Amino acid sequence: MEKDKTKTNKTTSEVESRTRPASNGMKVKTTQEKISGAFIHMKGKFHYKNTMQAPKLSKVIVSVGTGSQIKKDKKRNDFIMERLSKITGQKASPRPAKKAVATFKTRLGDILGAMVTLRGTRMNLFLDKFLNVALPRTKDFKGVARTTVDEMGNVTIGIKEHSIFPETADEDLKDVFGLAITIVTTAKNKEEATAFLEYLGVPFKKA
Repeated sequence: MEKDKTKTNKTTSEVESRTRPASNGMKVKTTQEKISGAFIHMKGKFHYKNTMQAPKLSKVIVSVGTGSQIKKDKKRNDFIMERLSKITGQKASPRPAKKAVATFKTRLGDILGAMVTLRGTRMNLFLDKFLNVALPRTKDFKGVARTTVDEMGNVTIGIKEHSIFPETADEDLKDVFGLAITIVTTAKNKEEATAFLEYLGVPFKKA
């Protein structure tokens, strides 16, 4: 009986932690909730007539390039793939070289990095963590440049240290690596994409 009571209290505390209001007394909206509310938030500026016109998230791509590091450490790719899988919650896939380049001493098929493509629930949960937990932990972070948004409605954010993610916070300095996070949207142009991403919580620099 006492065991069941303890289990119930633990479950209740977990639910409360997920729905706990922010310091200003308001509940922090999740990425999924913001996507659902994009039509109402943006219809005035972009003159949408139905919800299908509002932009949505297609996918999030997290990638790491190992390059010349594999020449010094043969296990580097395995280490990066393991860490990337831990950060994203999805198994990372190796990225082989598409052609041989003598200048960089790479052969066709050499593994030069790792990549994870996130969609659906995993994508939304990753963005919640990235925007609300990881980015604020970035050293000397001054915001994302608006010029990083391309004309196709996508943005790529470069991260110098993967240790900003809570899963790898205790990483040794020699093991730290950088990664790129690309957020792909259905926005029709740069202006619409910037407004949508800013609404989702991407901290752009003030114009």
